[in-house]
Amino acid sequence: MIATTANRVSSNTDPEINARIWHDTEMHMRQVAAGGRAAIERRLRELDEEWDIERWVETMAPSFTLLGLTLGLVKHRRWLLLPFVVQTFFLQHALQGWCPPIPLLRRLGVRTIQEIEHERCCLKHHLNTLCDDETCLRNDVNWSFHQHSAV
Repeated sequence: MIATTANRVSSNTDPEINARIWHDTEMHMRQVAAGGRAAIERRLRELDEEWDIERWVETMAPSFTLLGLTLGLVKHRRWLLLPFVVQTFFLQHALQGWCPPIPLLRRLGVRTIQEIEHERCCLKHHLNTLCDDETCLRNDVNWSFHQHSAV
């Protein structure tokens, strides 16, 4: 069965691990939001650098494939089996969203792009709802502008 792209990893992850990742993300967002505008902007920059689970898998598969090819050429031909196995699992991941490293990576807290983008959108929305003290004190905030920019 071919899983949809948007939820193929999370649907193949233990629900307890998914819940822990969402809980940890939510708690972290609350801490960042409490830190104000500078903390949110810093976190948004960090999110730009965060590797999602796809990037981890896309890096691991060719690394082990190259390792197997190198060892197969230098040490012994039996190492040529490693690239075959790795690429088979990589294909399985592309079709179903699961391969052997996924459970370990998820347990380590590696998130999907959807989970990262959810945090980014929430923080951006919160950032857009913040206002400078002077503007709030004057009480002439253009609410239609804030509502529009939060979308």
